[in-house]
Amino acid sequence: MTSSSSPSQAAQSAFAQNNPENLRADALMEEDVAWSFEIDGERDGDQFDRSDRAALRRVAGLSTELEDVTEVEYRQLRLERVVLVGVWTTGTARDSENSLAELAALAETAGALVLDGVIQRRDKPDAATYIGSGKANELRDIVLESGADTVICDGELSPGQLIHLEDVVKVKVIDRTALILDIFAQHAKSREGKAQVALAQMQYMLPRLRGWGQSLSRQMGGGKGGGLATRGPGETKIETDRRRIREKMAKMRREIAEMKTGREIKRQERRRNKVPSVAIAGYTNAGKSSLLNRLTGAGVLVENALFATLDPTVRRAETPSGRLYTLADTVGFVRHLPHHLVEAFRSTMEEVGDSDLILHVVDGSHPDPEEQLAAVREVIRDVGATKVPEIVVINKADAADPLTLQRLLRIEKRSIAVSARTGQGIDELLALIDNELPRPSVEIEALVPYTHGKLVARAHTEGEVISEEHTPEGTLLKARVHEELAADLTPYVPSATTA
Repeated sequence: MTSSSSPSQAAQSAFAQNNPENLRADALMEEDVAWSFEIDGERDGDQFDRSDRAALRRVAGLSTELEDVTEVEYRQLRLERVVLVGVWTTGTARDSENSLAELAALAETAGALVLDGVIQRRDKPDAATYIGSGKANELRDIVLESGADTVICDGELSPGQLIHLEDVVKVKVIDRTALILDIFAQHAKSREGKAQVALAQMQYMLPRLRGWGQSLSRQMGGGKGGGLATRGPGETKIETDRRRIREKMAKMRREIAEMKTGREIKRQERRRNKVPSVAIAGYTNAGKSSLLNRLTGAGVLVENALFATLDPTVRRAETPSGRLYTLADTVGFVRHLPHHLVEAFRSTMEEVGDSDLILHVVDGSHPDPEEQLAAVREVIRDVGATKVPEIVVINKADAADPLTLQRLLRIEKRSIAVSARTGQGIDELLALIDNELPRPSVEIEALVPYTHGKLVARAHTEGEVISEEHTPEGTLLKARVHEELAADLTPYVPSATTA
């Protein structure tokens, strides 16, 4: 069969021969994808550049952030635009507003942008939605209007309250405890601090685990042969997760106990050398690290943020009279401090209980410093340090209201106003520490031969030297020392007896 070419095809062939540069274009273009205005002009739509066609284009309106509240605790805590919610049950309206203002400071420390804050007056929090079903619907409207993606409640919510409130507001809901745990996780630097925060997070997360879809499926039960040889349903996925978390918690407690042993050894060494210890305790952001730097030059991180420093710092210091002592900076406290943190940081807070003197630092420029004092003393009672002598150090005196300073100095009998930033009152504080530290119980005068110079050195490091005179027979030493050193110095007492 002989095929004949149409006139149009012959014309195209002649055109291709006369224009060889179009030959490649004809070869690359298939007939079925060739574009023509008559056929495709109205169908193809707007044309895009090559870069626009290759790029990812965001399609608006597909975000499920406001709808998908599945497994909130499993997702990374990502606070961006938040609305605060508080329940006012006791106290005055000012107290509830101060508590919500502190929650806003915590949220900003965690990296959030606070959009709004509301308070609900109730006798007690609602068992289902924390603020009640009607107020929860109003909160949903506030969230939609402000464009928030997280709601933070000023209290510790039960797992049921978290679920029910999320179902209503359609965004992530976290409580005060989860917020503080997130801040601690960001700021923990040392191995011990990270382990303590991890333990507290697991304790908090354990009762709040959720299952979803196939996560609730059961594993195959026991049976020798496997396959169809099942005796009953096995444990669910969520039960497996809980068991693994309990195992990790047990391992973490063992690791923290080992770290506690090392800290205890250091404390025993200081006790053996009769070195007094002073612990700095106080509300978060009250200026504890600034005071430590001012007293010892420790160079600890100072930042105007809540819980800026978590890891305890112990530094050596000296009183104006030459007595050596240790100064320990502890973790900051806050009202309604989660009991998970108190338990996890118990080994760190033992520095307060084992100290000889507590410097209780309070922010004199805070609107309610008395509330800070009460919150810190509550934690001090929890760690069993109520019998340790306490000096209330009213910091930030340069920025505080003079009337507030006078009121605090009148209420707190053993108190002093200082400014760690300017150095105001630091000399008086050092003299007060020197007077309050426990002194050696035995006053002795001895003529120590030069061949026993170690006893003189021990008197300087372990005791308080009152006078020292070098004679031809030896060093005439008068000092207040502990009973052990007094026994070693007794053979060299010329005539005086120990007092």
